[in-house]
Amino acid sequence: MPSLSDWKVAPDKQPKPTDYHFDLEAAMNAVVGLRAMVPEDAFTAQILGTERAGNGVLIRDSGLVLTIGYLITEAETIWLSPNAGAPVPGHALAYDQETGFGLVQVLAQLDLQALPIGNSSEAQIGERVVVAGAGGCQHSVAARIVAKQEFAGYWEYVLDEAIFTTPAHPNWGGTAMIGESGELLGIGSLQLEQGQKGASGHLNMIVPIDLLKPILDDLLRHGRPNRPPRPWLGLYAAEIDDRIVIIGLADRGPAQRAGLRTGDIVQTIGGEDVHSLAGMFRQIWSLGRAGVEIPIRLNRDGHMLEQKIVSADRNRFFKAPRLH
Repeated sequence: MPSLSDWKVAPDKQPKPTDYHFDLEAAMNAVVGLRAMVPEDAFTAQILGTERAGNGVLIRDSGLVLTIGYLITEAETIWLSPNAGAPVPGHALAYDQETGFGLVQVLAQLDLQALPIGNSSEAQIGERVVVAGAGGCQHSVAARIVAKQEFAGYWEYVLDEAIFTTPAHPNWGGTAMIGESGELLGIGSLQLEQGQKGASGHLNMIVPIDLLKPILDDLLRHGRPNRPPRPWLGLYAAEIDDRIVIIGLADRGPAQRAGLRTGDIVQTIGGEDVHSLAGMFRQIWSLGRAGVEIPIRLNRDGHMLEQKIVSADRNRFFKAPRLH
């Protein structure tokens, strides 16, 4: 992703302090730049790269930074850049696969005020928000919420109710969605090109902050939520012409080991027909915890195949964060 010095949001899309009833500058100072270096042999290196850049949000004055987890997964080195001052090192504390949140602990003094956490459930469609990136107004977007609805990602990921905003932030990963009262309502995850419920063009998908509250203490104590890990198959799937099609396979993942192929069409999971991406993933998760055997029926080139895939805990494929 570009550095802070070589891009900026168009002036007509930048937030203006006079438009808000809170201290916009102070709120945006809690947003920091984030750069992570990942070993070349890391499980996620081929897909997500070995150099990752985005944003994070200081949520506790003690130096706890919230970001989107794919930026820091398997990170060996993390640097955090405040709007003023030199970069400081950080350490990856946790990454929750179900929500997508990641936590970083700052390892040096970061003289900033944390952004208070709000209630994303209270945010309304049409509400004015700021999607804030590191670097102040020139790197932030004055946006509105255009939808709150289910989101399914091809990498075995589902949110019951994600938040969608427009116009889209161009450097969306780990941005802070700040509500009208100056509180953190969500963390930027993706930019989407398709329309969502009447909106067209580019949108940002935001992970609602309310999903963090029940798991934050567990993430801080144990690095992951205190719940059984979901079964993971290591497949990438998409809805194409009303069919669930496998579009990729994780290297050495359970689906690849079981002989699934790109182009296979998923018919049933555990004997139940699947008609949507979210429905397929939920059916997989309903069969038990990681390690459970997942029966799957496929259409491959017009032929029906029955397979049984021994699922796994995705986290076991990742390199553990290096201790500092």
